[in-house]
Amino acid sequence: MADVETATALLGDLARTDVPIGPLTTYRVGGTAKVFVEANSIDDLVAVGEAARSSGLPLLCIGRGSNLLVSDAGFNGIAVVMGEGLATIEIQPGPYVVAGAATALPVLARRTVQEGLTGFEWAVGVPGSVGGAVRMNAGGHGADVADSLVDCVVIDVESGTVATRQPADLALRFRGSNISSSEIVVSARFAMTHGDREAGERTLREIVRWRRENQPGGQNAGSVFVNPFDGRDSAGRLIDELGLKGMRVGSAHVATKHANFIQADEGGSADDVRALMARIVERVADEFGIHLRSEIRLIGFDEESQS
Repeated sequence: MADVETATALLGDLARTDVPIGPLTTYRVGGTAKVFVEANSIDDLVAVGEAARSSGLPLLCIGRGSNLLVSDAGFNGIAVVMGEGLATIEIQPGPYVVAGAATALPVLARRTVQEGLTGFEWAVGVPGSVGGAVRMNAGGHGADVADSLVDCVVIDVESGTVATRQPADLALRFRGSNISSSEIVVSARFAMTHGDREAGERTLREIVRWRRENQPGGQNAGSVFVNPFDGRDSAGRLIDELGLKGMRVGSAHVATKHANFIQADEGGSADDVRALMARIVERVADEFGIHLRSEIRLIGFDEESQS
């Protein structure tokens, strides 16, 4: 395919072809990417942007794959994973913490507590990365990214420009922002406050304990649907009220521990997960007149199947 040939020629040793990316998500199901790149610097991301523009291939930033469902047919474009070069953490006077996009949220939560800082403990139970967390304004336990974000560095791969953006520019909202599909968060700076390390460690333990007791393990991507009415109602409550816990479509089922989780069987099908999502959306709409919005990014599915 000429487009793939163009992209791989421009990317050189950075590129691999037909790489399974479903296993890189927390669902661990789904297909391959036509072109795959591990980026460890802004220069790598600039090169990826040039390849995308020249080839016309779409671009997908995988992050830690904690909010992605890749179709069984795969992704006909360039998939990017952030490497260790973009997993940096720097503590600055203020106090602030600057974290690279690939930094795992639990790692950042534990590091800030270790440094005697408070304000990011909520993230210890969120299996995502800083880049994805900024894009979707991730949160939990009464807090979110918007509470502490000072600014972030974003590269627009369509133009190749790198800019520092403020929270007011990002339109941060409940599990969303205006960061476009052509923009990749490179790093973010958060405002912290000085706190008691032992108290912070107790908070971390309590959050981890709560999540283990209340959320299922296994192959899932956390909450599937955004809580409606800006979080004032619970998607899980609506699904549970319909008696849908345990409902199965092929290799996917609604978790019995938490109704807003869908679990995939080992070796299962991403298309089964998507079909189960669609069935839940239909049932909730029919019964309550509420259209549930997916918190999961759906990759490689037909446009009309997106929710």
